[in-house]
Amino acid sequence: MRQKMKTVAVLLVAQACMAGVVAAAEQPYPSKPIRLVIPYAPGGATDIVARILAPKLTERLGQQIVVDNRAGAAGNIAVELVAQAQPDGYTLLVGNISTNSINPILFKSKGGIDANRDLTGVTLLASIPNLILGGPKVPASNLKEAIAYAKERPGQLNYSAPLGSYSHLDMLAFTRAAGIKMVHVPSKGAGETLPALLKGEVHITESNLASNVGAVRAGQVKAYATTAKQRVPELPEVPTMTESGFAGIGSLNWNGIFAPARTPKAAVDALYKATVAVLKDPEMQAFMAKRSIPVDVSASPADFNSYVRSERERWAKIVTDNGVRIE
Repeated sequence: MRQKMKTVAVLLVAQACMAGVVAAAEQPYPSKPIRLVIPYAPGGATDIVARILAPKLTERLGQQIVVDNRAGAAGNIAVELVAQAQPDGYTLLVGNISTNSINPILFKSKGGIDANRDLTGVTLLASIPNLILGGPKVPASNLKEAIAYAKERPGQLNYSAPLGSYSHLDMLAFTRAAGIKMVHVPSKGAGETLPALLKGEVHITESNLASNVGAVRAGQVKAYATTAKQRVPELPEVPTMTESGFAGIGSLNWNGIFAPARTPKAAVDALYKATVAVLKDPEMQAFMAKRSIPVDVSASPADFNSYVRSERERWAKIVTDNGVRIE
């Protein structure tokens, strides 16, 4: 009799646990705070986009969006953290051109995480032009003069970029095309580049418009060219790379939201709908435009995943053509 009562008790506990699991699964998404993981230090374009987006998403979703900077290993620390998180929509990555298009190529033999397999896209957020910048210790006033200055000092000048990032690869392509030799100084993100430029620790480099337009306007650093297809309205006097004789060199720093693979479609769709609604709001677009961040959303999560795949294919060719290897 006692054994039978124990068996009944165990069954009741199991049923109660199962009921709890079912009830949790049936809760509308989201039902608790969401962590937005940033793969770089504060201050860079990806961080800026996330911090603008977070409070508006909090309002729309009714749950707190917590920004969590996890810099290091060219963004792979953050990618690994999100890829290994529970696929429930509560741990997300604000990834970009480097973490989700280039790193899977350059770092594909490092560790067991594969962004192609272990993450799924929600939507594109923004596509930010970059600038070729000169620090205060470089006397050149334009790109032609900067190249001449660097040619007179082979191996004496440096540039800053996260290892294996789009800015690293862009600078490799630029210095080769310009016939100059510069030293690469690895950084954790664009947030470190401007202070290094101002201190003279970095001489000529590529970094995004949003993080540097204020310093350019203040005359603290010089913008020699933009990677945009057309001159940017914030700095109309700055020529494009094509106008400067370097067509095809330079990228746009796109950013987007990613979730762990196998995240329920309902959660991905809810995130997509909320994010696009926030970014398509005219006030939000004007707010971001003032910060030199052009909004660029995807037609659907599937469309975003297709775009990321096409970007990986493009960078795979660039990496192969230039013989880039990360040891």
